[in-house]
Amino acid sequence: MKAIWDLLRLEHGIMYGIAVIIGIIVSSENLELDKAILGFLTALFCQASSFALNDYLDYEVDLKNRRMDRPLVRGDLKREHALILAIALAPFGFISAYLISFQAFLFAFGITVLGYFYDLKLKEYGIFGNIYIAFTMGAPFLFGGIIAERLNVQIVILFLLAFLSGLGREIMKGIEDVEGDALRGVKSVARIKGVDFAYKLSAVLIISAVLLSPLPLIHYGLDPLYIVPVAIADILFIRTVIRLFRHDKDIRKLRKDTLLAMLSGLLGFLLGAI
Repeated sequence: MKAIWDLLRLEHGIMYGIAVIIGIIVSSENLELDKAILGFLTALFCQASSFALNDYLDYEVDLKNRRMDRPLVRGDLKREHALILAIALAPFGFISAYLISFQAFLFAFGITVLGYFYDLKLKEYGIFGNIYIAFTMGAPFLFGGIIAERLNVQIVILFLLAFLSGLGREIMKGIEDVEGDALRGVKSVARIKGVDFAYKLSAVLIISAVLLSPLPLIHYGLDPLYIVPVAIADILFIRTVIRLFRHDKDIRKLRKDTLLAMLSGLLGFLLGAI
C-alpha cells in the first residue's frame, strides 16, 4: 500500500482535491456537497494517473538519480503496474468531472492530456515543463471556480500564489536531477543556465508568492484562522529562500519543507474560506 501511495503521490492528490473545494467555496457561498465530492475525486484520480505514467516513463532517469523515494526504483512495484494504474485511474476522474458539468469535464480532460504530454515530451523542454507543473498546482482553484460557475479575483490570487511557489519548487527540483536530466536530455534551468542561476530564480519565485500572500486578507479580513497557518507557511518559505541563496545541497529536504509550507497555506485558505 505504501508503494502504491508513493507511486500515485496521493498526498498531492488530496491537496489538489482540497484546493478544488476551496475554489468552490471562494467562488460561491453555496457549497453543493455532491459537486464538491466529485470535484475532489476528479483531482485525485487525474493526478494519480499522470504521476503513475510519469514514473513509468522516467524509470531510467530515476535510477540514474538514485531516487529511492520512487517505488519502481526500490523494486516495490513493477513498471507494468504503474502503466496499468495510469490507464485504469483516468476514466474515474473523467467520469467524476462529467457528472459535474461538461465544462468541468473539458477542463479536467484537457489538463490530464497535457499531463500525459508532459510525461512523454514536454518535460524535456525544461522551463516550459516547469510552467505546466506550476499551472497544475493552481489549476484546482480554477477548477473549483468552474464547478461553481463563477471565477473571481480571489480565485486568481489563489492561483498565482500556487503557481509562483510551484514554479520555484519545480526549478529547485531541476538542481537535484541534473545528472538524470542529462540522460534524457531535459533542458532544465539548472542545466541550461547553471545551478547558481537556478538557485536564485527558485528563491525569487518563492519570495514573490510570500509577498502576495497578504492579498487574500482583502477577502478574508483579519481572520486568525487564515493568518496563522499562512504565516507558518511564509516562515517555512522564507527559511527555504535563505537556504537557497546559501546553495544548500539538500534539495530533497527543501522540497519537503516547501510541500509542508504549501500544506499549511492550503489549510489557511480552507479555514479562511469556511
